[in-house]
Amino acid sequence: MAAGRIPSTANSPITAKGDLFTYSTAPARLAVGNNGESLVADSAATAGLRYSPAPAIGNPILNSAFQVWQRNTSATITGATNQYTGADRWSYLGAAGSSATISRQVTGDTTNLPNIQYCTRYLRTASNTDTNTLYFAQTFETINTYQFVGKTITLSFYARKGANYSAASSYLAANLAYGTGTDQALNGGAAANNIITQQNVLTSTWTRFSVTAAVPTAATQLVAMFTFVPVGTAGAADYYEITGVQIDQGSVALPFRTYAATLQGELAACQRYFLKYGGNQTNETFPGFLLTYSTTQGEGPMSFKSTMRTTPTVSFSTLKVSDVATYNVAVTNLTITSGSSGPDAAYLVFTVASGVTSGKTNVLRTDANTAGYLYLSAEL
Repeated sequence: MAAGRIPSTANSPITAKGDLFTYSTAPARLAVGNNGESLVADSAATAGLRYSPAPAIGNPILNSAFQVWQRNTSATITGATNQYTGADRWSYLGAAGSSATISRQVTGDTTNLPNIQYCTRYLRTASNTDTNTLYFAQTFETINTYQFVGKTITLSFYARKGANYSAASSYLAANLAYGTGTDQALNGGAAANNIITQQNVLTSTWTRFSVTAAVPTAATQLVAMFTFVPVGTAGAADYYEITGVQIDQGSVALPFRTYAATLQGELAACQRYFLKYGGNQTNETFPGFLLTYSTTQGEGPMSFKSTMRTTPTVSFSTLKVSDVATYNVAVTNLTITSGSSGPDAAYLVFTVASGVTSGKTNVLRTDANTAGYLYLSAEL
């Protein structure tokens, strides 16, 4: 064939509209993909190319770049209880003697990361000697698991280690697990069955890792989990950092993306599970009005910022109630009336030691500090 000439139809491997020439050990045909699919490089494919379905949704891992920290940006957590960390949607599980600090860090790396600002640092407490497995995980509720059942998925993430990271061989295990119940917690059956565990060797440089597996048809809950088995006594920098956690359908990790296109969207998605009021400014007033019916109690509705997964539970610290004449009476108890509450709004009942006037309209607020808060939790 003369240089520069297109081969005749008779000699061409192309047989259909949209076919492409490729090359492996010889020129070959790559059949056109399905409508809407994109051509991507794939070293595992025979010709180094394949068609990939365009993502129908964003990354299903919420707070994958660790932008949202409603509870706190650093907290030491201990024991064997499943605890939600400051990083929204991420939970910790340790052992009776374990102790670690989960904190937000600035990555400070635009060379090895795709412009991700924050990460989580999982720091084993210095001098701690417990060597049981430490868990860091995101548990999917059942309604968000069905899209993966019976399909091949790829979990990817970026990670690096601290100077005293104590895991043998600098391993950080990436795990996909599943449960067969409905909306169970990490330690309540959501991760009862292991799909795959891959040991990844961390260095001090941000590196992307990925693991691929098929989700069993029996799965009703999916868990993305990272496990660390410490060795010996913890040093001052016995930690790993992680960010850019993602799940893709198929066997290839696509370029990193967050669940939502904006920070506001990411926050709203996290608030389906947890809402925080307070902690932003002094003398912060919360939405809703509470009517007193005695000198020690009152009640009233509160609408939520976002629709929550279910009727939440409530916890609080240093809150006050105020009417037009009586200011800042300390709240001693605050509950949600279950029969009058749901995922969009709650009916609150408050108690004070004394000092409110029956028949008055009150507001719930903090008083001259940012320590007061109201937590509403609908976590798994």
